[in-house]
Amino acid sequence: MSRWPLLYARSRRIPAAVVAAVLGTVGVGLLAGDAGDPRLAALATALGAAALATSLGSADPALDRTAAFAWPPRRAAHLLLGAALLAGLLLLAAPLAPEGVLLRDVAGLTGLGALGATAFGADAAWSLPVAWAALTLVVPPAGGGIGSVLTWPVQPAACTAASATAITLGCTGLLVHTALGCRR
Repeated sequence: MSRWPLLYARSRRIPAAVVAAVLGTVGVGLLAGDAGDPRLAALATALGAAALATSLGSADPALDRTAAFAWPPRRAAHLLLGAALLAGLLLLAAPLAPEGVLLRDVAGLTGLGALGATAFGADAAWSLPVAWAALTLVVPPAGGGIGSVLTWPVQPAACTAASATAITLGCTGLLVHTALGCRR
């Protein structure tokens, strides 16, 4: 077996990101109890997405540029596997919200984290998912128009505007980060 997956995980600080995601998600799950508040589900998802986003860049960008292989497939795999791990963690940790809401929030907030890594670098990549989740904590969820787009993480699973926003953010983050990588 090749050693590159282990070296890749170490260079991206993936073990620390996984521990942070688990602690944040389980911590919010314990605080929430069985309340089922979508704001707490959005917060737990944002904490996990923020931890994942910090692992999207390398500690040594110059070393990455000298690699003899293409980075885009590895970037896409990293983001997709991280999102799948976060979704599994949220679905297993505590029933914070319906499955559809959790999966939608994982897609959108992970995409925001990828956009943050591309725009601001891995060290500040956490800012976009956390800021959007914080917005939903202070702004009451609106039922239509721009309000349902701004508060998409706390909208019901049947809200088409929230789903469209999350899918757009997720796909845009995946495509932009896969193509451009993390800011240096």
